[in-house]
Amino acid sequence: MIPPDARNLAPGKKITSSDKNAIGAALAKITDGDKEASENSVVLLRKGLQWVQFDLGAPRKIFAVAIWHAHDTPKIYRSVVVQVADDPDFTENVRTLFNNDSDNSSGLGAGTDRQYFESYRGKVIDAKGVGARFVRLYSHGSTESALNEYTEVEIYGRD
Repeated sequence: MIPPDARNLAPGKKITSSDKNAIGAALAKITDGDKEASENSVVLLRKGLQWVQFDLGAPRKIFAVAIWHAHDTPKIYRSVVVQVADDPDFTENVRTLFNNDSDNSSGLGAGTDRQYFESYRGKVIDAKGVGARFVRLYSHGSTESALNEYTEVEIYGRD
């Protein structure tokens, strides 16, 4: 899925969130390489549908997106949707790479991907070499909490 010359593009990139209380320093933990589900490693976003967004700086070929939510206990994250787009407002050339929101509670369309138990291995999503500048990851709480938790995100692609 990931070519040998691809690398993790996420570290150092601009990260924004729909949660206006999430500050840049906290969001930067999502790409610090720490995949442990400890209290100091997990970024908490408010209740309800929330997203984190990565600006890759220019269009890139993306081969995979790996996500680690908080995996300290077995839980399933709801309405996990991963999209890419050409603009920061997600209005131009939006493509969905993963969507397990079967009831369309996110308003992004009903998904056909299966829900999964979060684990220390994370969830790797095949992006199939799609070209895009922006990557957005949605969630809507878990079976344990209404909060949205992110531990790490890796975006594999080429410059």
